[in-house]
Amino acid sequence: MSGSEEQYGVIQENRVIPLWSLTVWLVVMNTTMFNVALPSVIAQFDLSPTAGSWIVSGYSIVFALSTITFSRLSDFIPIKQLLFTGLIILGIASITGYFANSFIFVLVSRLVQAMGAGAVPGLGMVLATRYIPISRRGKAMSLISSAASLGFGLGPVIGGGLTQLMGWNVLFIVTGLVLLLLPVYKKYLPLETRRPGSFDFAGALLTGGGVTCFLLYLSSFSFLLLGLSVLFFTGLIFYSKKKKDPFIRVDLFKNVKYVSILFIGLFAFMTHFAFLFVMPVMLSNLFHKEPAVIGFVIFPGAMLSALAAIFVGRWIDRFGNLPVMRMGLFSLLVSAVLFSLFATKAYYLTAVFYMFTSIGFSSLTSSLANENSRILDEDEVGSGMGMLQLIQFFGGALGVAVAGLLIQGQKGLELSVVFRNVFLFYVMLLCIAVTIYYLKIKKNSVKSI
Repeated sequence: MSGSEEQYGVIQENRVIPLWSLTVWLVVMNTTMFNVALPSVIAQFDLSPTAGSWIVSGYSIVFALSTITFSRLSDFIPIKQLLFTGLIILGIASITGYFANSFIFVLVSRLVQAMGAGAVPGLGMVLATRYIPISRRGKAMSLISSAASLGFGLGPVIGGGLTQLMGWNVLFIVTGLVLLLLPVYKKYLPLETRRPGSFDFAGALLTGGGVTCFLLYLSSFSFLLLGLSVLFFTGLIFYSKKKKDPFIRVDLFKNVKYVSILFIGLFAFMTHFAFLFVMPVMLSNLFHKEPAVIGFVIFPGAMLSALAAIFVGRWIDRFGNLPVMRMGLFSLLVSAVLFSLFATKAYYLTAVFYMFTSIGFSSLTSSLANENSRILDEDEVGSGMGMLQLIQFFGGALGVAVAGLLIQGQKGLELSVVFRNVFLFYVMLLCIAVTIYYLKIKKNSVKSI
């Protein structure tokens, strides 16, 4: 029995992990469902596109910050208590959001939703790291990561269908279903005792200020916001070095392998989110396809990701993280190359190529999370896993912003050339990720044997 198992005990992982994966699916799907409902909300409340976009971008900012906050709190507060707090906040915000009759009401409901939703992804990784042995952890990480990938893919499909049939308000009710899971979690989640520790509010505020200002800069290109972001992050670095138990563990960044995992996770999320953004735009503008058709083009890849979870987890547990990580990287790279060469030739090719994207993304994120849990010390798990989640969701927002800028910056060119160049950019980004893998992760792993 490992030291972690001796300290925390075991859980009924065959029940808890599928249940947690279902919750992740609902929470992540809530992130993308409102993307397709946004035009309806803008039209109903007569909003400008910039104001309306806050329903999506505001959610993403709060969600990313909430994820690392809950992960950090898990260092000394029981996981069950944190999860119940998050799900109750999410559920109440979802129910009240259903009755929203003004833009402010909708926006506040979404932001409060994000505060609660952030408890789910990060705490899931902490739970798996804390209670499941390394020999079986790959399967758990894979199920959770694939549930997230499935939520990203199915969100636009389900969101579009429900919005068309029953209106955008009903999307809040879908997420509110998490309240029904509380009795099951109460039965199966382990009891933990509160451990000594305190929460670094100043560090959290500096982190939140830096992330928020930078994401706002990407949409406004205000150099004031960029300057504030740099100021917040600079202050965070100096403050964290002096703080005994900081919100962001600066010493983690001395671990070359950990930093390499962060970068590869950043590039993976940038690529996947960018493709989820570019595919509908390309199918609509280049091939003139309806939203329903676009949803069904994305659907097979999303389903394949969920089905592949079983095999990805087994591969990780049998062969280790690095071979699966390598397979995920090359699958993402192959998909990007195929998109850049052939995606503009026929619309149905998008469905085929996205299957490579989806499998690669699921394999890569599962193996990265599992490898991350393996190299972190017990007292670093909350901060280390939370930082990985923050970087990844930040990468998702960054990937979409960069893809949008690349499309905007190529006005005057043929649409086929525009989309080809966007995909080529992500080919280059993934080549950098492959280089980091071989120079910093595989090489260091060989040295440590």
